[in-house]
Amino acid sequence: MKINSKTVLSSLGLLLLLGGCSDINQGNDKGKETQAASSEDAMISVQDYTGQGYALPYGKETDKIAEANRNQIEKAAIKLFKENYKTDVTVHNVVGAQGGATVFVESKGEPHFYTHAVVPIDEKEKKVKADEIWADEFQVENAIKGGLYHMIFHEEFQQLDTYFESLTEEGQVTGKTKEALQNVGGQGFMTPYYFISMASKEMAIKPVYDLYMKNPDESVENLRNVFEDSLFVPDSLFINIQLFMAHENEKPNKELFDQIVKDLEEMTDIPKGSYSVVLNNHFIDKQSASGMGDDSLDLPTDIIKE
Repeated sequence: MKINSKTVLSSLGLLLLLGGCSDINQGNDKGKETQAASSEDAMISVQDYTGQGYALPYGKETDKIAEANRNQIEKAAIKLFKENYKTDVTVHNVVGAQGGATVFVESKGEPHFYTHAVVPIDEKEKKVKADEIWADEFQVENAIKGGLYHMIFHEEFQQLDTYFESLTEEGQVTGKTKEALQNVGGQGFMTPYYFISMASKEMAIKPVYDLYMKNPDESVENLRNVFEDSLFVPDSLFINIQLFMAHENEKPNKELFDQIVKDLEEMTDIPKGSYSVVLNNHFIDKQSASGMGDDSLDLPTDIIKE
């Protein structure tokens, strides 16, 4: 399969360790993940995957140190997001990597999102530097903005969710488990079927974010009222759809894929934005949390909803 410029970095682990920078996994890198070569025993049914086996480069020893200091790391992460982003979070997973560990968190309540922090670890001293924990500002702001976008356009997203749920009920497709999103997600607002991301140049949501940061208890109505519709640029806000075949013995079905694309193109009441669509087989790579493979189907050009 041809992997184009929209493909998300093959090592989400490396991205998470570095915390990301500027628009590295937004904009031109949206909606799809390159799957590194892996043996068959590394693959698991997407319906059974909860993050088990997920690993970051050179993280074997730091993973052990992080686990031994889990309480300390959790407290540091909760403090970081509360003080810097006025957000209460739950820590779901800590994964060791070279020089540190990635801390996967989920916001409590709304705006709802998943993101991550990085805590440095001195491997030689077997010491966690909890007071030096950090999170990439762009990545966290992006996650919060995605959650806010979902909040203020909840009815439109409900139409999208209902459509994917109907496909699941019909036994045609499935998505990632909630546990997988919690333990190895970290990509902003996420559902089993899609995640939201945006480029830094997307300015329509900025007043919403600014108002939320001033008052996290602001009403949804007031947040919606400050959204700058006139500044909205559809190809700067991405709704990245990632679906899996419902049954283990099925390869991605081109007829089904084309029908999903057609349905999305014809929908008039779903959120505005740029839609990428990927249909994978039924399996996901345990180590990378990626379902993208040689037989995956994707769109050469996004669906634009203005």
